[in-house]
Amino acid sequence: MSSSRFPGKPLAKICQIPMVGHVYFRSKMSKTLEQVFVATCDKEIQQYCFDNKMDVVMTKDTHERASDRTAEAMLKIEQSTKEKADIVVMIQGDEPMLVPQMIDLAVEPMLHDEHISVVNLMSKLKTQAECEDPNEVKVVVDNNHFALYFSREPIPSRKKRAKDVPMYKQVCLIPFRRDFLLKFNELAHTSLENIESVDMLRVLEHGYKIKMVMSDYDTYSVDTPQDLVKVEKLMKGSELLTKYARMG
Repeated sequence: MSSSRFPGKPLAKICQIPMVGHVYFRSKMSKTLEQVFVATCDKEIQQYCFDNKMDVVMTKDTHERASDRTAEAMLKIEQSTKEKADIVVMIQGDEPMLVPQMIDLAVEPMLHDEHISVVNLMSKLKTQAECEDPNEVKVVVDNNHFALYFSREPIPSRKKRAKDVPMYKQVCLIPFRRDFLLKFNELAHTSLENIESVDMLRVLEHGYKIKMVMSDYDTYSVDTPQDLVKVEKLMKGSELLTKYARMG
């Protein structure tokens, strides 16, 4: 709720439903996830979840990274249910255009390869404005779609071959294997991670791999009030919205 760029963002309404509600209801439609929880340190969000029968876990208000909050919530859920998670999907609360199939797409590589510890979705950047936007985290990958680098700057360079350079953005829907999430949070923060303000660089700088999965779904996150207006226009009339509108 204390977002510096957009105070109160999680409960900002899109098509009359708070943003966190959109993310929760859409996540619940995933065929892969067994449970969905909202992890928050804000009483206002907790109350909204209670009022709408959404599972919620209260966490500390000192977390600076979403992964730390996710890990705390996971451990609390495990303590409550007496069951250990296998895969934990960290879904950012500012992705109201999330499509349930994106979750299934992101988790799939982990179901077929036990050596994959963390996955990120990525999608194509469509405009020059998106390439220049520091709120869009860009990523470059190798021939097997493992991440090479993340940046808030345009990468790779467009100077020599401007028309055919592949440009991808990170989509903040990140499955972790349970134990790797805990290990990740114990790793020392790294210089490139701090310079770019991109958590995933910590994984790369410590020598681990991140599997990137292409998503063709057209989604946009909400970082500013201007983004909210844009996203609301795009979400009006959505088939998914009609399925859960009465719930929110």
